[in-house]
Amino acid sequence: MPPQARDHAVVLGASMAGLLAARVLADGYRKVTVIDRDTLPGIGMHRRGVPHGRHHHALQSGGCAALEKLFPGLIAQAAQAGAGVGDMLRHCRWLPCGHRLRQADGGVPGLIASRPFLEGQVRARVQALPGVTFIEGARITGLDTTAGRRVTGVHLRDQVGDHAQLAADLVVDATGRGSRTPAWLAEWGYQPPDEERIQIGLGAATRTYRLRPGALGPDAMIHIGHTPDNPRIGVLGMLEDGRHMLTLAGILGHHPPTDPVGFETFAASLPFGDISHALAGAQPLDDPVAFRFPAAVRRRYENLQQFPDGLLVLGDAVCSFNPIYGQGMTVAANQALALRRLLDQRGQPDAGRYFRAIAKIINPAWDFAVSGDLALPDIPGTRSLKVRIANAYLPRLLAAASFDVTLSIAYIRVVGLLDRPLGLLRPDRMLRIWWITRRKANIATVHTRVNYTPDATTRREVSPWH
Repeated sequence: MPPQARDHAVVLGASMAGLLAARVLADGYRKVTVIDRDTLPGIGMHRRGVPHGRHHHALQSGGCAALEKLFPGLIAQAAQAGAGVGDMLRHCRWLPCGHRLRQADGGVPGLIASRPFLEGQVRARVQALPGVTFIEGARITGLDTTAGRRVTGVHLRDQVGDHAQLAADLVVDATGRGSRTPAWLAEWGYQPPDEERIQIGLGAATRTYRLRPGALGPDAMIHIGHTPDNPRIGVLGMLEDGRHMLTLAGILGHHPPTDPVGFETFAASLPFGDISHALAGAQPLDDPVAFRFPAAVRRRYENLQQFPDGLLVLGDAVCSFNPIYGQGMTVAANQALALRRLLDQRGQPDAGRYFRAIAKIINPAWDFAVSGDLALPDIPGTRSLKVRIANAYLPRLLAAASFDVTLSIAYIRVVGLLDRPLGLLRPDRMLRIWWITRRKANIATVHTRVNYTPDATTRREVSPWH
């Protein structure tokens, strides 16, 4: 394509998805401008435009791999600055669906850090790229088009009310769940994308602590998942600066309270007692903060027959996942890599090719999360044959994984978005489940509440988490 057609790209939104898009576009455009309504803070500081940033975030193993491709050395740099980096099965305690996974070296690297810390690290890398400019404290008021067929620029208003216009060869909408692209499409005479919504009614609350020495044993995180009988979730994990963050969540109105006593009472009501045990003697560093997430939403841009040139959509603006699965940042990073491949192959990316490419990235993560949500009988939704099979099979796999490291690794690789969920149905894995279930007549005992107390046989003296 002509060089002048790749002069200027504009990214709407400076959250993780927008930052990753800007990183990719900086390789193909002379100028990249990132616009955000917030005044962007320093590393580790919260900002208003990311209200969920005060709660636990996960960069899955697949996200670590993607970020390393985009920013070589970033994970090591984050570790040096205080993030936790290590194996997500050896030193993370997973208790999904009433089962306790067998811990072992799984070869599944992960990173644990607060969202403001990780986003700040990425933003600093993007700000240092030549040709990238940030416009802060500005609101997008509209897009310029040529008769609605090609997007050619952005209208914005700054903090004092002055208006400005930026010409653009490509605009990437990374504004999240509140994306206005569907409304703009309707305004220009296009069919907006169909939406899939899973009404989960999630409520969460988060508090940070300084735990007593050895409270987690050698582990860096405890993740207690919900069960059909107890739709409550808890995640306690290390942060930078020696702190720990506890996020409690509940589905369909089982929301954690934000008063300190009620918050810790909710923690004690989780399917396992590990988190309550770890909190004994902890020093709270703040009061609980609430967050609400009514529905997971997927916009099916890949099914549209027509779409204007010069515009793409990325991240939560395409698919906003139930946050308890920790998929959003990893999926956004892999969408950015898909955009990079199209830029390398074709110059200005075709919207249809782009949306079909990212749909292949979204599909396994969306299917895994939706199946997990629909395992709760009161969540409305169509339970297809695929969903019913998954929800009958997965508890059996997790029960067997309580005894079998191979199955634990297989499951965590799916959670980490390294492997597709369909791989859990491999014949060799089904055979292992059958054999373990047959030999372990007492397998149902893993459903009981169990407190974790390291003893001489389970304690490891040195943790590789940094």
